[in-house]
Amino acid sequence: QVQLVESGGGLVQAGGSLRLSCAASGSTFSSYHLGWFRQAPGKEREFVARVRWSSGSTYYADSVKGRFTLSRDNAKNTVYLQMNSLKLEDTAVYYCAAGAVRLGRVGALPNEYDHWGRGTQVTVSS
Repeated sequence: QVQLVESGGGLVQAGGSLRLSCAASGSTFSSYHLGWFRQAPGKEREFVARVRWSSGSTYYADSVKGRFTLSRDNAKNTVYLQMNSLKLEDTAVYYCAAGAVRLGRVGALPNEYDHWGRGTQVTVSS
């Protein structure tokens, strides 16, 4: 059974940095996307970034491009989301997700993911 456990959230001032971690277990993930989504109060869940586990290729939402960076540790089955230059609008619950790579799909929609973590809160203050 796939399990995803996020950590690393917290309170940070605008302009600061945080690193989120997603520890994945229960599968080899070789044919998966591991993605990050976020959801702010009253808003829909929003794609942030994803990595294709087999190749390491990454894809980012325009809103975080140049500020957030994905990396992975194959030995630990862990994906990291380094978030720099944080803005107030980055405040949200951040979720890690895993889903099989689908032909012709980028991996930027929630319905492409079958497994979700419980989320970790990121709060950016002024």
